[in-house]
Amino acid sequence: MNIVNIDTWYAVQTQVNAEAKAARNLVRQGFEIYLPRYLKRRSHARKVEKVAAPLFPRYLFVRIDLGTQRWRSVQSTFGVSRLVCNGPDPAPVSQEVLSTLKSREDESGYIKLDQLPKLALGQKVRVLAGVFAENLGLFDGLADRDRVAILLDLLGRKVRVSIEADMVVAA
Repeated sequence: MNIVNIDTWYAVQTQVNAEAKAARNLVRQGFEIYLPRYLKRRSHARKVEKVAAPLFPRYLFVRIDLGTQRWRSVQSTFGVSRLVCNGPDPAPVSQEVLSTLKSREDESGYIKLDQLPKLALGQKVRVLAGVFAENLGLFDGLADRDRVAILLDLLGRKVRVSIEADMVVAA
């Protein structure tokens, strides 16, 4: 086994929806973890809210010094499915990957995602959710900071609708 320096990070696959549980248990064992999260838009019962969600569902990163820490204990930690390995040894994650993720965090520690879709005027789009879900339309520009305008064919005519930017994708 090759011993790697102390600044090496590794990927851990967690059980379904158990990222926070695995993170808590790994920290209790003395490991440093990094769980990149972003603010996800969630709609429920006519209410829209932003909730923290893992950027990589079922994965987090753990810093391990293979020379001094008992890294095999990660495998049996509550909430963890497995430590991602390359053969018998843990597979290191590039420091550049983690640096890039951390550089995209806002002041609250959440990863900032590109909100506005990269669409051209007149491009075909599909609505992902809401009352117009699965409808096709044409991109008609930006309505404001978080919304886009699209033209939908409703009742035989084109209707301009303003909709959340993350609810529209290119068709």
